[in-house]
Amino acid sequence: MADGAPPEGSTVGPSLPVGTHVDVRSGLDGTWQDGFVVDEVTDTGYRLRREMDGAVLPDLPHERIRRRRKRSTWWV
Repeated sequence: MADGAPPEGSTVGPSLPVGTHVDVRSGLDGTWQDGFVVDEVTDTGYRLRREMDGAVLPDLPHERIRRRRKRSTWWV
C-alpha cells in the first residue's frame, strides 16, 4: 500500500531481534513480567529464554511481548 500500512487482513510480524530483553504479559492477570530474552523469532511470535534459569519457553504471540522498560532511577 502506498501509505506504508500492511495490507488489510494481515498482521504485523515480530520486530524484536534475538537478544532483546523483554517483558511478557501474563495470561493469568494481564500484568507484565520481566526477566526474559528473545531466543528466537518465529512466524507467529517469539521463543523466549527465561533469564533466571535459562529455560526456553514455548512460542508466544508478539502481542504478549514488549521491549523491557528501563528502570527509573528517581533516587539518583
